[in-house]
Amino acid sequence: MSHLDLPIPTHASAEPSAPLLRIQEVAAALGLTPRAIRYYEEIGLLEPAARSEGAYRLYDADDLERLKFIKGLRDDAGFGLSEIAQLLEDEATRTRNRARFRTTSDAVERRAIVDDALGRVERQIASLREKADRLGAMIDEAEGRRAHLLEHRAELDAGLPPAPHTHAPVARAGASGTKAAAGRTPPKARSGR
Repeated sequence: MSHLDLPIPTHASAEPSAPLLRIQEVAAALGLTPRAIRYYEEIGLLEPAARSEGAYRLYDADDLERLKFIKGLRDDAGFGLSEIAQLLEDEATRTRNRARFRTTSDAVERRAIVDDALGRVERQIASLREKADRLGAMIDEAEGRRAHLLEHRAELDAGLPPAPHTHAPVARAGASGTKAAAGRTPPKARSGR
């Protein structure tokens, strides 16, 4: 028996007595705009728990948790919305696959479920490593700028005029807000400062 055979934990969405919140309340609570929340709904990242008689979107505790997760991935980890959509889809598929795994005793089907899950995890690992590499390149670049500034400060402290140097071109932020590392000379290898 594996962990996949264990019962799926049930987490009730919102308690029956928990009030559903309108979009303005959710936006204020999470530091989002109503427009962003509507956009997340439009592109399939979120589906409101309910709608009022006046067709207002209403959100429950699960919706708030999902929005916090999306916001954290976007703001804190720098994921793009397409990457977030893929992560959310992978999680939904994982939940469906766990249920399928429990309802079948067919070894071939169970193998296919595990292989699918493994492929999804491998893709997530590759995506996270790519992000880590980009962040590493950005850190290297910032450390190079710090070293350069420390050289200037040492020259000033010694009463010397600034030594001639050249600045390497700085990569500009791309569409995702991260700097491209391609074609950049690592700061430690630069010369002629």
